[in-house]
Amino acid sequence: MRHPIARALARPLILAAVAAAIPLASAAPVAADSIVVGGFPVDVSKAPWTVALSSRDRFGGTRAGQFCGGVAVAPTTVLTAAHCMGEDVLGAPPEQVSDFRVIAGRTDLLSDQGAEIAIREVWVNPGYDPQSNAGDFAVLTLAEPLPQDAVIAMSAAGDPAYEPGTRATVYGWGDVTGGGDYVRRLRAAYVHVMSDARCGEAYPGGGDGTFLADSMLCAGEERGGRDACQGDSGGPLVARGKLVGLVSWGSGCGRAGQPGVYTRVSEVMRTLDWDGRNAADGRHGTA
Repeated sequence: MRHPIARALARPLILAAVAAAIPLASAAPVAADSIVVGGFPVDVSKAPWTVALSSRDRFGGTRAGQFCGGVAVAPTTVLTAAHCMGEDVLGAPPEQVSDFRVIAGRTDLLSDQGAEIAIREVWVNPGYDPQSNAGDFAVLTLAEPLPQDAVIAMSAAGDPAYEPGTRATVYGWGDVTGGGDYVRRLRAAYVHVMSDARCGEAYPGGGDGTFLADSMLCAGEERGGRDACQGDSGGPLVARGKLVGLVSWGSGCGRAGQPGVYTRVSEVMRTLDWDGRNAADGRHGTA
């Protein structure tokens, strides 16, 4: 499920520019009724803060150049995964990708719905560790603002949304089977937030990866079948109406006992010194 710079099994959830770059064969097959995996179609009007990252020059026009997801947390501020901004992904530093866009307000990637907005600035968390996937987030500043009602609030530390057992929803345009079956229309899947102890058991270190509770959160189903997958990286995990996670990494797609791992949004807020007062115009710190 994840990306060529990491381990074969515990890898970031990104859609590669070259199909051979991601070892899709390593992903275990999921149940036949698993349609993000184990999910359902959703109109973007139900999740207007969910956006797609696009570069047709790099990824082709079949899916409007979509390669990762993102989430609007202020009119000109989009969060995504740091690993989506790597030169091995984009072919160049992000500021040199001339057609790098955020696609907002679009359910079907090939429709003319919504808008494609240029990126004015990219800030990648300097604390991001590509080996452990800790700190896997980046901030995109848009050249044009989104409507205020197209942004979502973030959950600070201690929010009940992080409590184990809380039902959450993950959104994306990625692989729906774990076998390279990418969709044009936005999908969502219901998962449950898992305890740090359970996540640590699932990813204690080694080939499957290491769960780090300070910067990561995991969610899924014990029996598998619902999960994010390739192409969903950087997309939102939402619980109790707030953003709690960004799709980051995991082992396979929808595997029993192998939940998806997300960047913990409370840690993003701490790193950015984000207290809600700066949400109106997208200002953020770089602490």
